[in-house]
Amino acid sequence: MNRILVLITLSDNGIETIKSTPELPKKEMEFINRWKEENILESFFISVSRKDAVLIFQHVDESRAKELIEILPYFPYMSKIDYHNLNKQF
Repeated sequence: MNRILVLITLSDNGIETIKSTPELPKKEMEFINRWKEENILESFFISVSRKDAVLIFQHVDESRAKELIEILPYFPYMSKIDYHNLNKQF
């Protein structure tokens, strides 16, 4: 079963903006929760530093995963985004 793993790193300036704008995290989590309910987001992890995130999408291809990431409120504050196509073994 195929998955798209997305690794995101926020910029230092972006983290400061996010911390100083309380509505941004709330808006971001609305997308995450909706995707989970729609069964297209299998897993979501945030690093302890809150600078990095890992999202694992299912039932979408890489181009759709990119479209989804680009609509996130945090997207303008992301300094690095990597996409990896995976084949889940178990």
